[in-house]
Amino acid sequence: MQKFNELNLIIFLTKLKRNMKTHYLNYVAGLSLIFLMASCGNQGSETSQVLGGSAAEQAYVAPGEYDEFYAFMSGGYSGQITAYGLPSGRLLKEIPVFSKYPENGYGYSEETKAMFNTSYGEVPWDDSHHIELSQTDGEFDGRWLFVNGNNTPRIARVDLTTFETVEILEIPDVAGLHCAPFITENSEYLVSGTRFSVPIPQKDVPIDTYKKNFKGLINYVSVDPEHGHMELAFQIEMPGFNYDLARNGKGKSHGWSFLTTYNSEQEHSLLEVNASQKDKDLMAVINWKKAEQYMKEGKFTERQTSYFHNLMNEETTIVESEEKTLTKILDPKNCPDMVYFIPVPKSPHGCDVDPTGEYIVGNGKLSADMSVYSFDKIMKAIEEKNFDGDFDGIPIINYEAALDGIVKKPGLGPLHTEFDGRGNAYTTFFISSEVVKWDVESKEILDRQPTFYSPGHLVIPGGETKKPDGKYLVAMNKITKDRYLPTGPELAHSAQLFDISGDKMKLILDFPTKGEPHYAQAIAADKIQPNSVKFYDIEQNKHPHATLGESKTRVERDGDEVHVYMTAIRSHLAPDNIEGFKVGDKVYFHLTNLEQDWDVPHGFAIQGATNAELLVMPGQTRTLLWEPKKPGVFAFYCTDFCSALHQEMSGYARVSPKGSDVPIKWGLNEKLRENEQAAHDFYEKAKQNANIGE
Repeated sequence: MQKFNELNLIIFLTKLKRNMKTHYLNYVAGLSLIFLMASCGNQGSETSQVLGGSAAEQAYVAPGEYDEFYAFMSGGYSGQITAYGLPSGRLLKEIPVFSKYPENGYGYSEETKAMFNTSYGEVPWDDSHHIELSQTDGEFDGRWLFVNGNNTPRIARVDLTTFETVEILEIPDVAGLHCAPFITENSEYLVSGTRFSVPIPQKDVPIDTYKKNFKGLINYVSVDPEHGHMELAFQIEMPGFNYDLARNGKGKSHGWSFLTTYNSEQEHSLLEVNASQKDKDLMAVINWKKAEQYMKEGKFTERQTSYFHNLMNEETTIVESEEKTLTKILDPKNCPDMVYFIPVPKSPHGCDVDPTGEYIVGNGKLSADMSVYSFDKIMKAIEEKNFDGDFDGIPIINYEAALDGIVKKPGLGPLHTEFDGRGNAYTTFFISSEVVKWDVESKEILDRQPTFYSPGHLVIPGGETKKPDGKYLVAMNKITKDRYLPTGPELAHSAQLFDISGDKMKLILDFPTKGEPHYAQAIAADKIQPNSVKFYDIEQNKHPHATLGESKTRVERDGDEVHVYMTAIRSHLAPDNIEGFKVGDKVYFHLTNLEQDWDVPHGFAIQGATNAELLVMPGQTRTLLWEPKKPGVFAFYCTDFCSALHQEMSGYARVSPKGSDVPIKWGLNEKLRENEQAAHDFYEKAKQNANIGE
């Protein structure tokens, strides 16, 4: 049915109005017909909105109900990860990764300090960009979450049973690990590339000798299939380009990696001009199965270097740090059929592989069109040696031979593409500030929706996997301007949730984010929720300073070191009165949370501490170092409101002058200490009182 014409609508209403006194029923019937015709005339938008309900209804998650998806967003310059629920947009948790986090003591507790060890010393911050969920057979499996550190090149692993960072691996001899950490379809490898090529190994050379002395590296980090532990398996030495983004093949293209590069001009100054001179840059195409073969054959060279591997011991929950000094390098000149290049529109950003593994999207930020490559055609070109010369010994595949087609004039400033599993692709356009939907096979533009404003990456749940869930799309915008109430010069970045289940995209939610999300991945909640740890089994606590019971609390001096073995349970800390500390002591509070219940953490803070607090999960032990600077009596307390008697959960530490002879003394209701039954009764009554407010 044709769309109801506005002029006809006016004429129709005018006639009805003239006769409305005598034809009231016809008037009502006529209005009904108008609305029916109007809705039939625009099936793609109004009808779907009526059927789908209002935007508010679609994003609404009722109190007590759970979201359908977890969305994990990088924090950019915050160095962290945030977890949101979709479709509600509710912030569930900020996961500390590369930056110290005083909220719970991450990086300040003695157990986690070593997580920040690098070859540059302790680095308590980074710039996190790209999220990668672990995969099995090309689908997210909900075990681990990986993220890169851009400034000090590192890759971190988060355990999704606890939402805690449990491992950080430094990547040596690279600068700016922006192109990371892209995962293969069975989590065999995390693939990364250097953003800034540098002299390898580092040495003092003039910057203008870039073309002679600067090199790039592509890194393959293996992932242990049982524990998730990372290891730098090998590096591939590459020309001195800027390696930007990557994706790994899936299905038919499994075993191959695709990495976009820019600055094939190999310039080192005013890159916005000098690195945009050529009509096309290059995409690296790597056969990592062949690389594995060369590694087994011993075709690598070893290089002395320095980098750190920081891993949390699963039994003690203490981070153990190890310096490594050797890497293995493969040189494409000595390893034929391992690395190729394909021309790609200049200054590319996105490099994305569709769910079938056949199509690879390579789009240039400065190009009006988007190139889509065929994996089958790439393989045929390699087999037929259809090359257009080489770069530094690496064959360049003929552009037309590898090309499947071009998406013509889709928008301005294409960045990142994901897929819905129904044959459609969605690409963000930074300059024209929109998301564009297009058909992967035909390259036809199907829909476009504005974003507010200038999107970078986007995410569809499972959108980079074999089986996307094409229900929602989140655009992560770089500019906020007038979207929210102003908060001074700095504004939260905006994310916008679209319903993409129909023919047309529909904006249903706008929500602020933390830091600067560069990329995100979203996964069905039921792949994570059932495995979520509610508390740590205290009987499995192997921490060397765990205090497994209030009767085992104590204070021990060893020279200038004092160790306080403390417990926390609703609603007291034990011991709660301690004397005998001296100015200049190093006092270690080892706090064990005795609770065995969900959502009952206990905190610990002491006046005069110059680091942070502790937030200790049920069944866990964490340690805070306190170095008293002056004599006096200082209060300590639980920082997490845990019960009706939370305010009473406190104590005192007496500090005497350096060299004094005040003995170590500690207690908790000292009258009961020697009476076991009375102490038990007191303890049970305290627990009962603690639950008054529950």
